[in-house]
Amino acid sequence: MVRLAREIVIAIVSDFGPEEMLRRVSHPFWFQAFGCVLGYDWHSSGVTTTLCGALKAGIRGLEKELGLFIAGGKGKTSRKTPLEIETWGERLSLAPSPLIYASRMSAKVDNSAIQDGYQLYHHTFLFTGTGSWAVVQQGMNVANRFARRYHWLGEKVTDFVDEPHSAVFSEAKGQALNLVASESGPARHMISEISASEKPENTIAELKRIKVLNLPAHHHILASDINPDSLSKTLFIARERHPQSFEELLSLNGVGPKTIRALSLVAELVHGARPSYRDPARYSFAHGGKDGIPYPVDRKTYDQSIELLRRAIGRARLGLREKDNAMRRVQCLKPRLE
Repeated sequence: MVRLAREIVIAIVSDFGPEEMLRRVSHPFWFQAFGCVLGYDWHSSGVTTTLCGALKAGIRGLEKELGLFIAGGKGKTSRKTPLEIETWGERLSLAPSPLIYASRMSAKVDNSAIQDGYQLYHHTFLFTGTGSWAVVQQGMNVANRFARRYHWLGEKVTDFVDEPHSAVFSEAKGQALNLVASESGPARHMISEISASEKPENTIAELKRIKVLNLPAHHHILASDINPDSLSKTLFIARERHPQSFEELLSLNGVGPKTIRALSLVAELVHGARPSYRDPARYSFAHGGKDGIPYPVDRKTYDQSIELLRRAIGRARLGLREKDNAMRRVQCLKPRLE
């Protein structure tokens, strides 16, 4: 799987450049199909972690030649992302700060500005020698045992806190506090105003009053989620920094899901700035299934994938016997489908 991933990346980068690889991994349909091509189930949460791991291992040693670099990964490895970016930055004479900021903010948005019940445990950051970047990260909902994948493409991000994703992929949808939805603009503005201008003790007092209210049934935030006293230090720090925008507030150390959730509740119930509760997830699968589940096979996309495989294998650095066997296996795909 690692070897096949390497050859497919070489074929794509050779024909279209490293930026095209970023565009493709940021597209949930292509990413899912790529996982299927490498041998994973279309519905497995392991597609994300194993595919990103195969990509990172596959291009190891070829990064400079390809102009493509991959940092991060699953669990503890994800926390090494800034150091990996810095290391490559020194080797390439590439300023690492904008890339580290993009990596950090994408994780902050999906963990704090979007509160959909999925805790991030995987973060892969892909970038080129010219500073283009993409993010593939995944969260897990321990209650329903579903995973959710978040895709970012740097060239499409004009605002980190206003519809920044290229896609959010999930098998289940529900309610979510979605402060990066376009309709949450007034709420974002009010939250940053409260954090910058309102005395923290006043905000804490409002939160304590909210604790005794009967919250509306539609609300994604429960009174039990709020602990005003534990937020006091963070609110004082935020006011001292005087953030000029929601993005600046979100970027501050110590400002996490609980702080954002509390300020969002104050902004809505006290100031009438209601955020969006629209779940940002989309549904996406690879080629479909021969039994019509989740939908009938998309022949055009299937043929394109087979042709990509054919070309990649033709360029692969394999022995004649391996190449011949691989081509035979590819030839078997079409008759089986027909």
